[in-house]
Amino acid sequence: MKNPLRDLHGQLNWTQADLAKRLGVSRQTVNAIETEKYDPSLPLAFKIAKLFRKPVEEMFKT
Repeated sequence: MKNPLRDLHGQLNWTQADLAKRLGVSRQTVNAIETEKYDPSLPLAFKIAKLFRKPVEEMFKT
């Protein structure tokens, strides 16, 4: 599942830790999603999409 997470939080000058705090997850979870080692749960995927004001389909393309 491809995702633009690294680019999006980078554009806002947020670290993985900053993003993790905003999402209520660990930095390791953010890293695993970015490196495609972990697919987020649906609630987390929607939370990420909402945070970046993007459709969930745009955030997580197959």
